Amino acid sequence: MFEYVECRVDGPLGYIKLNRPAVLNAINRQVTNEAAEALNQLECDDRVRAIIVHGEGRAFSAGFDLSAEGAPNSLREWDVYVQKDYDFIMGFWSSPKPTIAAVHGFCLAGAFELALACDITIAAENTRFGEPEVRFGSGIVCMMLPWLANGKHTRELLLTGFDKVTAERAYEIGIVNRVVPDGEHLTTADAIARDIAAASRTAVTMTKRAINRNLEAQGLHGGLQAARDICVSINGMGDPEFEPFERIRKEQGLKAAIAWRDARYSF
Repeated sequence: MFEYVECRVDGPLGYIKLNRPAVLNAINRQVTNEAAEALNQLECDDRVRAIIVHGEGRAFSAGFDLSAEGAPNSLREWDVYVQKDYDFIMGFWSSPKPTIAAVHGFCLAGAFELALACDITIAAENTRFGEPEVRFGSGIVCMMLPWLANGKHTRELLLTGFDKVTAERAYEIGIVNRVVPDGEHLTTADAIARDIAAASRTAVTMTKRAINRNLEAQGLHGGLQAARDICVSINGMGDPEFEPFERIRKEQGLKAAIAWRDARYSF
């Protein structure tokens, strides 16, 4: 039994639900550990032919929990800390079974990276995407976006840290497969997963492997590891932009800190 993740099997499909709705399913270390274990269980279950990850409540996930564990104190500690988050996200990329992200509400930062790492992403119309890390002096744990979107779109999104990208815009730049009416993201993901499950198990597994290897042959793993190393450096240096954000967060709460951050930007 898990506390913050629900794992279930329904016929040929496995489901992983992020279940911390009070904090918009923010991802802390317990969530990464539980979700990784759930993914492993579904991968080992011969009944399961495809895996869907989704979120409880008002959002898929607001990303890694900024108010969770205390920050590491050294580059060495940051290296270990970031690697665990990186491995969690890449588990969905490297899973031998197709993975589908069914997202709604907020899908930000680490959660955005998780959705990108899945083979297919279905978004409800109300979804808002983004990688806001530069806006509070942090690094990007798993920089999947350059491998999936046009270079100009990637630069604009990552260098501004804009975190209100609509589902329609995400579709336009090629990072979601379908945009569906609010409330239909999970049923749509379910239908696609069942089509996958109806196909040849061996052919599906090998085809996913071939797709992944195509990008990996172009240097995906090297590029992601280089970006991960830079993320460690950014976080380990203690960017001064993060200090007032963290102070306001501690004194007034996360919502006030985000409001302070956003007041400096034009959009």
